[in-house]
Amino acid sequence: MTAIVSVRDLALDYVTGDGIVRALDGADLEVPEGVALGVVGESGSGKSTLGLAVGRLLPGNLRRSGGDLTIRGRSVFACSPEEMRRLRRDLMGFVFQNPMQALDPTMRVGAQLALAHGDARPGREALIGELDRVGLREPERVLRSYPHELSGGMAQRVVIAMAIARKPQILIADEPTASLDATIRDQVLKVLLAQSRAVGATMLLLSHELHVVARVCEMVAVMYGGRVVEFGVAARVFRRPVHPYTRALLRAAPGHEPRRMILKPIPGMPPVLRGPSQGCAFAPRCDLAAPICTTSRPPARMVDGRQVLCHFAEASLALSERVEEAVP
Repeated sequence: MTAIVSVRDLALDYVTGDGIVRALDGADLEVPEGVALGVVGESGSGKSTLGLAVGRLLPGNLRRSGGDLTIRGRSVFACSPEEMRRLRRDLMGFVFQNPMQALDPTMRVGAQLALAHGDARPGREALIGELDRVGLREPERVLRSYPHELSGGMAQRVVIAMAIARKPQILIADEPTASLDATIRDQVLKVLLAQSRAVGATMLLLSHELHVVARVCEMVAVMYGGRVVEFGVAARVFRRPVHPYTRALLRAAPGHEPRRMILKPIPGMPPVLRGPSQGCAFAPRCDLAAPICTTSRPPARMVDGRQVLCHFAEASLALSERVEEAVP
């Protein structure tokens, strides 16, 4: 499949009062065109920084130390500010975690939705149709409303309508249901996925919720320590993980664990990197770690049909297979 987004050895550092904090530590990822890709990992793994880097929506205290990120072969870091604005306008849509922060509190919903179309301003009936397609009841009333008059779920549906208004080729959704009630999360996710497919967009879903990604995404990238440690078809990765971190994440994830499986938290804490990791960043928490893991960065290689960064990937896969056989 053709890659629409290519991330190659990308290293990004935050410059803080306490020194350098490395967010991406040589991340590599090829995002195929037209798929829904889930990016998962603990807080601090680098997934939100990666999502922001696609749109070059990075804070001023962040610097690029190496590597590149390209969209259809064009580096986002080589674009001028005006070129980057055009790239976002013509190719991208964004759905962030808090819809109330994404909407202008001083403008009615109808005006904001119309602005999302750029110069091609649709008529009132067209705007009503767009709100109806994202599942909003009484779309005429919603058009007249200010954001504070909407519930969180309604506001996020408005944000989705705005994000797809120009039929983007890339849709970036960063924890799009994290601020919503559990009862409406599935509804909003279904709307997001349906609208993404309707316009033929490639979707990057950044999420902590592994069972959500497993349900709605065709592919998954597992991040740890600023690198993509496992990447492949979601059904295969979640059914039989290869990287020890992926296996540990699944053992700790609540909500959809198999019968008689006891959740097992991952010991320790994610690292705070001050520069390039000397070896595998997961080594201090890994049950397969050996001396080589702390001194040698594992290279990317194909194991069981997916790309993995692990010196002992085959041994980890064998453990996953035994766990799978033991759980009815």
